[in-house]
Amino acid sequence: MKKALIALAVLGLTGGAAVAQSSVTLFGVIDADMKYVKTGGLTVKKLDSGGLNTSRFGVRGTEDLGGGLKAGFWLESQVDADTGVAGGGSAFWGRRATVSLAGAFGEVRLGRNKTVSRLHLEDFDPTSFTGLGSVSAVYSNLGSGNGTSFGRADNLASYSLPGNLGGFYGGVDVSAGEGVGTNKGQSVRGGYKAGPLHVSGTYASTSNAADNGKFKLTSVGAAYDFGVIRPSFSYTESKYLSRKQDIWTVSATAPLGQGSLWGSYTSAKTTGEAGFATVGTPKLFALGYIYNLSKRTALYTTYAQLKNDGTTRFALGGAPAATANGLKSTGYDVGIRHSF
Repeated sequence: MKKALIALAVLGLTGGAAVAQSSVTLFGVIDADMKYVKTGGLTVKKLDSGGLNTSRFGVRGTEDLGGGLKAGFWLESQVDADTGVAGGGSAFWGRRATVSLAGAFGEVRLGRNKTVSRLHLEDFDPTSFTGLGSVSAVYSNLGSGNGTSFGRADNLASYSLPGNLGGFYGGVDVSAGEGVGTNKGQSVRGGYKAGPLHVSGTYASTSNAADNGKFKLTSVGAAYDFGVIRPSFSYTESKYLSRKQDIWTVSATAPLGQGSLWGSYTSAKTTGEAGFATVGTPKLFALGYIYNLSKRTALYTTYAQLKNDGTTRFALGGAPAATANGLKSTGYDVGIRHSF
C-alpha cells in the first residue's frame, strides 16, 4: 500500500527539500499464535509471535534515475506481537537496513541484510527458517561464535545478477569485521529457477577475532512442483576446526482446500571433537497446515517433534532449553497471520 502521507512526512523532515522517490511503501506482517511446547519435563503454554512469519514492519522506496537505473532503500524492524517489543530485543532496524543501486548490470546493496547463503537455506525449508517447525532448530555454529552464514550480517556489501538470465540467478556478499571482533565473511550463491524446477547451491565462510579458524558452510537444494505436490531436498555441510555437521532435509508442500499442507523431516549429524556439546544426530519432524482466508490473512497450525540422541540437547524454537542430553522437544500451535 503506497502511503502518500509518509512521503509528505519525509518532505516535512527535510525542511521542504524536494523528494524524488518514485514510490514509498509501508509494509509489514503481524503474526501471533497460541503455543504449547515441552522439552523433557519442562512445559510452557504461551501466546507467542511469529509462528508462521516473523512479525515486522518496514518502509521501502525506489527512485527512477532514468536509463534503466534505479536507487532504493529498505528499512525493516521486527516487532513481537505478543508484547509489542520492537526489534525483537536487538537493533531496531535489525532485520534490514540497506541502500541500493540497480540496473541492467544487476543490483548492489550496502547495509545490514540477509546473506545469500541464508536465502538459499530458506528456499528449501517449508517454514523459511521461521516458527515451531523451522529446521534452524538443529543448525549449529559448532561453537565458532559465527551464525551469519545462516543469518543476517552487519556491514554487508552484496551483488545480485540481473533477473533476465533465463532462470539463472546468483549473488555474492562480503561482510567487514571492521576490527572490533564482529563477524566477517563472505558467501556466494548460484541457482536456476524456471517453471516447476528450482535448484540452488551456496558456499559461505565466516570468522571473528575470537576464532581459531573459519566456520564454513556448503549447501545444495532442489525442488520440483508437480502441481499436486512440491517435494524438496537439501543437504548442508558445516565445518569448524575438527567439528563437522551434516544436515539432510526432505520436505513436501501440497495444496489442500483453501490452503496448503506441508511436512518436513531433518537429520543433523555432528561429528569430530570428542565431548563437544552437540556431537550426535538429532532428528526433527514437523507438519503444518495454512488456511488462507484471503490473500493477506491466514490461519495456521503446526506440530513439531525434535528427538535428541544420548549426546545432544537441541530444542524447538520457542521451547524450553534442554537441561540434559537426550531429551525430546515437542510442541504445537495455532495462529493467525495478517500482512499489509
